[in-house]
Amino acid sequence: MAIPDYESIMLPLLRFAGDKREHSLREAIEVLAAEFRLTEEEQKELLPSGRQQTFDNRVGWARTYMKKAGLLESPRRGYFRITPRGLQVLEKNPPEIDVSFLEQFSE
Repeated sequence: MAIPDYESIMLPLLRFAGDKREHSLREAIEVLAAEFRLTEEEQKELLPSGRQQTFDNRVGWARTYMKKAGLLESPRRGYFRITPRGLQVLEKNPPEIDVSFLEQFSE
């Protein structure tokens, strides 16, 4: 399987955070890599800069966009948790979350 783009990671990341607990980005990356059934080779693939793993980068961008929309918050550096707005979105069971979906939130 190809490494998913950051928009494809948004909904699984929000579902992962749906337990209302605080999670580290590293924990999310490991869980989502398993969910997307990425091989070890895919998980180690680097960005063209050679400085960061592609999947880690994409999970980070998914988290950033959802934080800006108010679905996730960062209680401390490197950690995140779902917000009440994020829980409301999960209750509506959207088929996907992407940038155009997030545009409904003024932030």
